[in-house]
Amino acid sequence: MAITREHVLQALSTVTVDASGTDLVASGRLSDVHIDDAGRVMFSIAVDPSEAQAMEQVRQTAATAVQGLPGVKGVFASLTADRPAGSAPQSSPAAAQRPRAAAQPKNQRIPGVKHVIAVASGKGGVGKSTTACNLALGLAALGLKVGVLDADIYGPSMPKLFGIHGKPKLLENRILEPMEAYGLKVMSIGFLVEEEAAMIWRGPMVMSAITQMLREVAWGDLDVLVVDMPPGTGDAQLTMAQATPLAGAVIVSTPQDLALIDARRGVSMFKRVEIPILGIVENMATFVCPHCGQSSHIFGHGGARSEAERLGVPFLGEVPLNMTIRELSDAGRPVVATDPKGPHATIYKDMAQRIWTTLSGGETARPAPRIVIE
Repeated sequence: MAITREHVLQALSTVTVDASGTDLVASGRLSDVHIDDAGRVMFSIAVDPSEAQAMEQVRQTAATAVQGLPGVKGVFASLTADRPAGSAPQSSPAAAQRPRAAAQPKNQRIPGVKHVIAVASGKGGVGKSTTACNLALGLAALGLKVGVLDADIYGPSMPKLFGIHGKPKLLENRILEPMEAYGLKVMSIGFLVEEEAAMIWRGPMVMSAITQMLREVAWGDLDVLVVDMPPGTGDAQLTMAQATPLAGAVIVSTPQDLALIDARRGVSMFKRVEIPILGIVENMATFVCPHCGQSSHIFGHGGARSEAERLGVPFLGEVPLNMTIRELSDAGRPVVATDPKGPHATIYKDMAQRIWTTLSGGETARPAPRIVIE
C-alpha cells in the first residue's frame, strides 16, 4: 500500500500539541510533508526555542503515529525554530540581521557512551571517512569499546569501508540495533537506503536524521563513539554540537593550500562552539612509487603540520598516499584490521593513542553549548 500525504495528515491530526487539545495539523506548526519513493516520511514542527524541550515529546508522538501507518518505511521528524511559532516572517533589514536561536535538541549525554568525537574536514575528497574508520579501529586496538556513526547523510561511506551489507534490526520503542564489523558497532544512513539513492533533503531533515541516529540506536556501553562528519561547517556540525557534548574534533586535511584554507574554517567553527580540537591529520602526505621507491609530494608536504603549529592545536601525524590503503578500503577490509602490524596501521594506531591520551586525561565532561546563529 502506497502511503499518501493525506494518510500522514490524518495520523498527525491525532497528535495534540497543547493542554486545550489542539491537534498538530490544526496548530499551524506543521511543515510541508514530504514522502520519497522509498516510503520515508519527512516533516518538521515549528517551535519557539524556549519550548523546544517540552515539544520533544510531541515530536516523538508524531513520529510514532506516522511510523505505524502501512507502507511507511521510515520517519524523520524534527523541531525547527527559524522563527517563533505562529509569527509572521520578518522582512525589515534590521530584523533580517537579528540573531536567531536554533531549536535545542536533547543535549544529554548518550547513555553508556563515555566520549563522542567528531572526525571532520572543511572540504570533501581529503580521505576523512577512511581516516575515521581506521582511527576507530586504532582505538579498538587499545582495548576500548568503540562505535562509529556515519553522519555524512549525503555521502555515507562506512558501509563500503567496513564491507557491511544488510539492514539494522528494529528493536522495541523504535530503537535500531547497530551493525557490527571488526568488533565495532556501526550505524549509517547507508544501511537504510539504497546505495544509489540520492538524499535530496533539506537542512531540518538532515538534522533530524543525525539526531535520531545518535539517540535512537542501541549503542550500549562504549568508551568512544567516532562520528564521521560530512564535509563543511553547516547544519550537521551545528546539530552535533547541540545534540551531544562532543569531547573533541579531529580535522583531516591534505597538505595543499586549497585544502588547508577549508581546514582552518573547520578548526574555527569547532572553536567557536567551544569544542576542543584533538588534532589535525595530514592525509595523502607522501606518495612512494612502488616500482622505483622514489617519494613524491603530490599534494605538497608539511602544510597541515605547519597549520597546526600556527593555530596552536595538536598535530596527530601524517598518512601517506598509498595503494594498499586505497585497495583495502575499497574492498571493505580497512588496513588497521587486516594488516594490524603493518606500517600504515601503525600510523593510525599511534594517532589513536594520542587521541585517547587526551580524552582519558583531559577535561571532556562539559555541557553542550547553546548555538546561536548570527
